Amino acid sequence: MTFKQLESKLGIKLAESDWHQASGGGWIQKSAKVENEANIKGDSIIMDKARIFGNARVYGKAEVSGNAEVSGNAEVSGNALVCGDAHVLGNAEVSGNALVCGKAEVLGNALVLGNAEVSGNAEVSGDARVYGKAEVSGNALVYGNAQVSGDAWVYGNAEVSGDALVLGNAQVLGNAEVWGDMQVTGIQGY
Repeated sequence: MTFKQLESKLGIKLAESDWHQASGGGWIQKSAKVENEANIKGDSIIMDKARIFGNARVYGKAEVSGNAEVSGNAEVSGNALVCGDAHVLGNAEVSGNALVCGKAEVLGNALVLGNAEVSGNAEVSGDARVYGKAEVSGNALVYGNAQVSGDAWVYGNAEVSGDALVLGNAQVLGNAEVWGDMQVTGIQGY
């Protein structure tokens, strides 16, 4: 992507002196911090005060902005957006059209894929998977080998853990806990 294409994508006039292009092709705003070991490729954009550390990879058309951090061996790819004060750490992966924002954290070997969204103070960790159009928000926790998929929504102080599955149009809310090998396809909450 050329600098003019970067301006067009962001929809604003930019000062070229505030940006530099990574050896892999991605654009980095000078206010962002990117360690040498990090791999920024393709048409990716690192902007604002975002931080990319360790062996982290950002590529495709992915964007990391705000005060977000991507570190360890984490990967952000596709059209994914990591913004606000969000963290993607360890071996976690955020890809597709996924959104991780607010103070959300994606940790360990967790995956956030497709059109999934993790926001607020939510945490997805361990080997958990959030995909499809699923949303995890508020103070919700999804961890272990849990999976949240389809149009499912986990929010509030809800916890989904173990080998639990939250599928389809399911909602897990309030202080609900879904654990073990439970499967939720409706509303679970209190």
